[in-house]
Amino acid sequence: MRPIIRSTALIVSLTLFVTPGWIQSQAQPAVKSSAVVGNWNQLALATARTKNASDAQAARLYAMVNVAIYDAVNGIESRRSPADRDFALVPPHGAPAQGNLVAAAASAAHAVMVGLYPDLAAQFNAQLASDLAGLRDNGPVSAGREWGEHVGAEVLAARANDGSSPVESQPPGAGPGQFRAAWSGTQFRNLLPFAIADSSVYVSPGPPALTSLDYAAALAEVKLLGNAAIPDADKLATFQYWNLPAGTSQPPGAWIQIALTVSNDRELRLPEAARLLALLTMTMADTVAPTYQTKFLFHAWRPATAIREADTDDNPNTIADAGWSPRAGGIGGTPEHWSGHSSFAGAGARVLAGFFCQDNIPFTLVTDSAPGAQARTYPSFSAAEAEMGRSRVLGGIHFEFSNQAGIKAGHGVAAEVLSRKLLLQRGPTHFGQCPL
Repeated sequence: MRPIIRSTALIVSLTLFVTPGWIQSQAQPAVKSSAVVGNWNQLALATARTKNASDAQAARLYAMVNVAIYDAVNGIESRRSPADRDFALVPPHGAPAQGNLVAAAASAAHAVMVGLYPDLAAQFNAQLASDLAGLRDNGPVSAGREWGEHVGAEVLAARANDGSSPVESQPPGAGPGQFRAAWSGTQFRNLLPFAIADSSVYVSPGPPALTSLDYAAALAEVKLLGNAAIPDADKLATFQYWNLPAGTSQPPGAWIQIALTVSNDRELRLPEAARLLALLTMTMADTVAPTYQTKFLFHAWRPATAIREADTDDNPNTIADAGWSPRAGGIGGTPEHWSGHSSFAGAGARVLAGFFCQDNIPFTLVTDSAPGAQARTYPSFSAAEAEMGRSRVLGGIHFEFSNQAGIKAGHGVAAEVLSRKLLLQRGPTHFGQCPL
């Protein structure tokens, strides 16, 4: 038996502390059992694309699937080792000590996916059959399947009334500073957290006043960099690469792709991979409510409206341009402050750096909206975070202050999740130090 140690993280002030990883169980299958995590995450990404899910809907889906996988695996592991970890949503009571981990993980994810999208059950059934095909149909497999089905059903029940429905809308605003279109989906401002204590803690104090110098400076920047009338192939390509609109896996999906790539490179075992994806997706889902609360509260206009109507903002340092258009080609479908792309980026990058106790891990990524499937390679998680957030300014659809506010919120949510969730319940929980 070869012990493998990985890490989770606790961010306290300016320092991260990491936890000892899972100790490999002799009951693990000889095959690469962590593949089941990738299989169901890829299917979740494909489902978000098929269903034209919004960013909030996609983030909720990803978190539910990965919480089910983690709690199914963790429940069995907690029966095998004294170094057990806390559960995410479903306690390990009744978990079979000899249950097969792959069968449990696949069955839990399957139960969630079928429960959320019964019209796609044939696809989910096929994936479950594929995951189970290499396993002997014996007692541990049957026990694992039964436990996984139980966990999946519990996750569905726990999230049935979590604020994601019914659909609510905010009417158009009027006058200086106000977003001018109706906005559907505002119920997600009330989405119950998966891992944090209180979403309202992370709500923004608001954008700079329209009459401030900071606002004028941010407007001048996006007016130049995001101007469709000034061709710049690199800036357009960066915006398009990270755009991820409806019909794609959405911004949180890109960070799942990054996590799967890095975890595959490091050959994480199933319990480790399940924990990583649960931490990542819970954190991204928990940025949704403060993002939507902030947008709903301030209802701020997008740069295109702000620039075209700058003669109404009472700021002597802004100049109106009635014909200005954003490089993105559209104004944007939700209020401007803050950038949701940025909050997902801050959350995703910080969780990955915390889990691996290292930010500067290189990876290559092709996003769903990359023109011609062009791959980009990044030297670190924070490099991708910075480019993803900045892409919204280059597209002319966000101000830089809203990019920074989103990233800050994502960092804060990640810090809370890593410090509180899925930790070892006994023994030396943390050791060492990690760079932020």
